[in-house]
Amino acid sequence: MKIIQLLILTFSIVGFSQEMTSLKGKVTSEGNPVPFANITITQTTKGTSADLDGEYYLEIAPGTYTFKIQAVGFKTETITFTTADYQSKNLNIELQKDMLGLEDVVISATRNRVNVKKTPVVVNVLSPKLFNATQSIAVAESLNYQPGVRVETNCQNCGFTQVRLNGLDGSYTQVLINSRAVFSALNSVYGLEQIPTSILDRIEVVRSGGSALYGSNAIAGTVNIITKDPILNSWEVSSNFGLIDGEVPDRTFNANATVVSEDLRSGITVYGMKRDRDSYDANGDRFTELTELTNTSLGTKTFFKPNDNSKISLDITAIEEYRRGGNKLDLAPHLTDITEELDHNTLMGGLTYEISNDEKTNNFSVYASGQHTDRKSYYGGLGGGRTAQDSIIAANAYGNTDDLALLFGGQYTRFFKNNDILTVGTEYNLNNTQDDIAGYNRFIDQEVYSLGTFAQYEWKPIEQFSALIGGRFDYVNVEGNYSVQNVNRTSNIDQAVLSPRLTMMYTFAENWRLRGGYARGFRAPQAFNEDLHISSVGGEPQFVILSEDLETEYSNAFTASLNYSKNFKKLQTNFLLEGFYTNLENPFTTVSTGSSLPNGSILEEVRNGSGAHVAGANFEIGISPSSKFAFQMGGTIQESKYSEDQLLFEADGSNPNETNILIKDFVRNPNIYGYLNTNITVLEESSIDITGTYTGEMTVPLVVSDTGFLRLNESNPFYDINLKLNHHIDLTENLQVNIFGGVKNIFNSYQDDFDTGATRDSDYVYGPAQPRTFFFGIKFGNLHNQ
Repeated sequence: MKIIQLLILTFSIVGFSQEMTSLKGKVTSEGNPVPFANITITQTTKGTSADLDGEYYLEIAPGTYTFKIQAVGFKTETITFTTADYQSKNLNIELQKDMLGLEDVVISATRNRVNVKKTPVVVNVLSPKLFNATQSIAVAESLNYQPGVRVETNCQNCGFTQVRLNGLDGSYTQVLINSRAVFSALNSVYGLEQIPTSILDRIEVVRSGGSALYGSNAIAGTVNIITKDPILNSWEVSSNFGLIDGEVPDRTFNANATVVSEDLRSGITVYGMKRDRDSYDANGDRFTELTELTNTSLGTKTFFKPNDNSKISLDITAIEEYRRGGNKLDLAPHLTDITEELDHNTLMGGLTYEISNDEKTNNFSVYASGQHTDRKSYYGGLGGGRTAQDSIIAANAYGNTDDLALLFGGQYTRFFKNNDILTVGTEYNLNNTQDDIAGYNRFIDQEVYSLGTFAQYEWKPIEQFSALIGGRFDYVNVEGNYSVQNVNRTSNIDQAVLSPRLTMMYTFAENWRLRGGYARGFRAPQAFNEDLHISSVGGEPQFVILSEDLETEYSNAFTASLNYSKNFKKLQTNFLLEGFYTNLENPFTTVSTGSSLPNGSILEEVRNGSGAHVAGANFEIGISPSSKFAFQMGGTIQESKYSEDQLLFEADGSNPNETNILIKDFVRNPNIYGYLNTNITVLEESSIDITGTYTGEMTVPLVVSDTGFLRLNESNPFYDINLKLNHHIDLTENLQVNIFGGVKNIFNSYQDDFDTGATRDSDYVYGPAQPRTFFFGIKFGNLHNQ
């Protein structure tokens, strides 16, 4: 009997094995393999992945199936076939390049990986393709190429930059590193210029309150800076040489390499950048408009998969940067007329452990991230005409800053059979900042603790409709001591805030998506990036301090958008129209109080305003008829106003000719701005990139150094157009070379009315970040894999 059972089992196994069909083939695009393309059988969990050469193998039972093929940078394809047709031949698959990024997978919208077209929240992605097209060396140079986003420079002496989303300044934007909120207020002052694009996989931008799950400071949105993952074996070395205004050198060297194990269970990427830029004086007054700058960045990102259901990831980045502006750069800072000198040493990183069940329906992750910055600074000088006795004060203008940010958290995600998704989690944040300039009796000692719990349910009752319902509950404790000369302030905030969020998407016709949303946000009284930056006016430093009884600021953000995207065979199209309205309660506003300190320094005070709103519309258009041409443009039309006339300058009564200055519109905020991005392949291996930005008129404050009085100037609109030529050469199968060159700001649309001399208002800066700049360089490695 046992023999008969064994024979039956044997014949069953043989019969079953005979019923299986082996499928194999290769995934390619324009003749080149597509490594690691993901192949799944629709309506099932079965599938496979291509290898490094694009080849795949899969055993399935005979029948008719539909394959769904996905790969980063390519359009998703579906093919239906019968196994009988491929018993003796390969099933090869051809993918088309995703020229407009319509198939990108993002995580910033929902804290889970999702196709950008299927998320109820609008997410824009900046990719290495754009970084290369714009020849962006650092993050700050690339962010302008999205609707509703504008990066501005705020200081001639130090090059302080901030990113504005939908008309709100940088302190309203939550900057994330690999989806973690460890980019502190101090890092936001210069960090966008410190992080090189060569180490990035992409940048995801979420505008308005749709990003409320990331924390309290995401009122305007989030900028998620994601570093490169180890995906396949590759290496790359590149060098760029720029000439600012045709004469000032800007040299950059980049290198990176990735090694991945054959079983794809482990991998590591290492990267580094070295930048050296000389200072630039635009108007011949011997004071800088662009700082002297050296930057060295080193980092790594690695992963290990103990099994198919778990993954451990680690990333570490170290940044050492020195910048100096002002005059007499060859002398010690305290012997100059005016100097701002910053020496940063920053270490940031994160560790994540992820685990899921076999069906991938339950995912759990725990993570820890941190950032520490040690900054040595100098803000001061002799002021261009002070006495020798004042040099003692100048020598005491050296400062030290210690900044620590830590984040610990966990997240659980449940995927249901009806495609609904539940996401819950909790995070603990700590930010400790100490900033001390003994010579000015300027001291900031601030500790911010927050415990946040978030929950979100993605509801998909029908295929055409989805909604994100959720919110975040934050318990925030702020303990701060702030002093400048004889002015002392304290902040002791202990509060709990609920920030609800609702976003919806309805596909009312094929390829047409309508989105809408609401989110509540808040900012507790504390020092933000602008408050940690010191500018100079009249040869004296200008300090920012919190006012007494500063109250928490709240926001209500509403968005609505219409999106159309469709592929007509090789033609790809995309159109987005998005409206936004954000109401601010008790908005933080900065008021200049004139020369009110004993040593003559200017004091600015952060106070609560009566209320404000920003409202407008973003649009984006993209078209690509083939892989040889792509065109994208976008823009913003907006207004940013206070509910009542807002005090911008407060006369101190010492000068009868001075009066209070009131304004209703936000300063440094154009009503119209936009961008364009065009890529043309002229020959098989040669391409042209034409990129640029437009910024309309705006009101820019100027502190008149002779009187300390504030004057409001209207800037002219300006264009910033760039041209880049690139040629690709295949030396061998695993060694390629790119030779490139071009011009930034071709028409030299650069500010021509800078304030001059040692007593200038160093914050009176607008327009493009740099004048006409010529550049050329070379990149080599196994570039076809990237």
